Amino acid sequence: MTTLSVNWFIEGSLDFEYKKYQLLAYLQHINKRFNKTKLYPDLNDLIFHYNNLLKFKESKTVLQKSFPERLTNADIEAVKLTYEKMVQDDSLMQEIEHIINYSLKKIDPAIKAGKEIYDFVESQLHIETIGVIPLYPYHGYLLLRNGDTKETNVYEFKVTIFQSRDEKYRGINTQYVTSYERNFVYGTPEAIRKDLIHTRREFPNPAVYHIETDITFPLEQTLLPLAKKNLVRHISTTT
Repeated sequence: MTTLSVNWFIEGSLDFEYKKYQLLAYLQHINKRFNKTKLYPDLNDLIFHYNNLLKFKESKTVLQKSFPERLTNADIEAVKLTYEKMVQDDSLMQEIEHIINYSLKKIDPAIKAGKEIYDFVESQLHIETIGVIPLYPYHGYLLLRNGDTKETNVYEFKVTIFQSRDEKYRGINTQYVTSYERNFVYGTPEAIRKDLIHTRREFPNPAVYHIETDITFPLEQTLLPLAKKNLVRHISTTT
């Protein structure tokens, strides 16, 4: 059991021992990935399931506005129907609350372990602006050096702004462009920036940021997601 469905804790047999088996198998998979410093998408998934359980525990139903990115109308309807059945059956109510309480206690330390890894990786990131910051710094190149690997990866990035009911958020989209072997020609971020401007003339004056770490981390599952988050924060605080 490497994944859990949105409503895993109320689907199928509502037997505590069976749900315990499901959860522990899922957490075992998560812990194996954390031991390899692989954070994503598992950390986000853990946090989602924890909040989902907590919301159900607090209100006994899951509102669509709470988790719009994961829940469908069918998911919400399933939770409502289960709740209607629960309130008519005291033993069922007790069993599902037992499952939820146990699950919250088990997921919480897993989230803390993931956040400790997150904080450690983030502490190893070093970010700098390469060249002059253009008037529009939200579209350009991210140069990413991963520990002792021999290449610097280049990503085209674009910061997006989207607004919820109460506040604005910034996200980032990236697309892999190319890689440069670190040698006497392209041994510095400045040399890579110069070559990118020469070969990709659609960006005559791009925003270029360099992020590096002395420790090698899993690229797709850890380093790139954290680099993107830190780049958004860096741009937001320096412009």
